[in-house]
Amino acid sequence: VQLVESGGGLVQPGGSLRLSCAASGRTFSSYTMGWFRQAPGKEREFVAAISWTGGSTYYADSVKGRFTISRDNAKNTVYLQMNSLKPEDTAVYFCAADYLQSLAGFVVNYNGMDYWGKGTLVTVSS
Repeated sequence: VQLVESGGGLVQPGGSLRLSCAASGRTFSSYTMGWFRQAPGKEREFVAAISWTGGSTYYADSVKGRFTISRDNAKNTVYLQMNSLKPEDTAVYFCAADYLQSLAGFVVNYNGMDYWGKGTLVTVSS
């Protein structure tokens, strides 16, 4: 599976962006998908995850109520809708995939994730 992120860019505080992660491979629907981010000088942190059916989601407290993760298994794509963006959301956002992983396991399986994308930069600044 290859993961390619898109949709990053420069946005003003309070604005919105939608990130996309396109996956190759025929077994996309068997992967729990999610997003992590890494700000300059900081460690990579969990943002959001979605189960392989799309029926369950999980968010970091810092983005809950502002970000929404979704997936379209027919298009092999996972999305991250980001609203009410803040300067502290500035980071490189990485898409990740973990085969048949639980949501709880996905959050903590940083070192064992099956696949990572190369990231897309989101900058929130006026």
